Amino acid sequence: MYIKKLLILAIVLVLALGLFGCKAIDTMKDLITSEEPEIEIIRSDEDENIMDDASLRNTVLYYQNENGYLVPVKRKVPWEEGIAKAALKNIMDTPTIREDISSIGLKPIIPAGTEIIGMSINEETGLCKVDFNSQIMNCQSKKDEENMVKGVVYTLTEFSNIKEVQFMVDGKIVPELKYGTKVQQPLAREDINVVEDLGTGESKVVVYYKGTSNGDYEYYVPVTVPTSAPSANILTSLEALFDGAPALSGLYTDIPEGIDFQGVEVYNGVAYVDIISHDFEILEDQTVFNKMTKNIGLTLKEFPEIEYVEILFDGKTIEEAGLDIEAQETVPVFANEY
Repeated sequence: MYIKKLLILAIVLVLALGLFGCKAIDTMKDLITSEEPEIEIIRSDEDENIMDDASLRNTVLYYQNENGYLVPVKRKVPWEEGIAKAALKNIMDTPTIREDISSIGLKPIIPAGTEIIGMSINEETGLCKVDFNSQIMNCQSKKDEENMVKGVVYTLTEFSNIKEVQFMVDGKIVPELKYGTKVQQPLAREDINVVEDLGTGESKVVVYYKGTSNGDYEYYVPVTVPTSAPSANILTSLEALFDGAPALSGLYTDIPEGIDFQGVEVYNGVAYVDIISHDFEILEDQTVFNKMTKNIGLTLKEFPEIEYVEILFDGKTIEEAGLDIEAQETVPVFANEY
């Protein structure tokens, strides 16, 4: 009986091969095997719209806060050809972007309805030409327009291959935008968040102060400050930081009250920043010390030759001063991360 069954099965298999080919083999396997087929389970609550780190790029984008300051924010943008164009799309006023960044008290800078008609980058000169449609003219005020232009320039020049940006509208270079912001010539990084008359100084430096939205969110704000020095330098930058934010600016610093700046020396890429106080105990709070160090480091990040920062206490190292804290010496890469 057993042999007879095998014979019948063999005949069926031969007939199936003749009629249906290989597909029949798979069907027969399903009939005679008792093994369950392998099933790939994908959990939508974990994997939907999630990309691995290789497909994302840390990108610094510029938004505006309620007080009219441009704020740099590091965000992860999906990697694609034309990543610079993708970065601009992430600072456009769309319902999704507006809702997303409103949670941290910021708003997009490119007017709603704006589209990028074309974009090109000259790899030799670093000039990026961006052609917008006419909706780019729809900023609500002169301040918004100025911030939009600077924010676009600063966002694009975060990419190392872009040095300048040429604005175009509907395929043409225009002399100025709706409120008079000049865009006829290529624009480079310059004069972000000016809160004082730059004509009062011989040079200018960029200092990172602190800002807030309704007291709920804090972030570092790069501010262009005039100085009396013939040229921008590390000493005058730190003096401006320790002197505090300009009056009526609504900004502040992470430098604790009673901590004064004595001087700075640079050696082999390390800035040795010497501070003094009648009482250093306040800096034994690791969080307070870390915030102060980051504030100093961000301001010094404007000088490419600085790679590390070491805080000295009246000329002494942390160990020599007897403070029970850990130093974080590397210059910060990003100001604000959300």
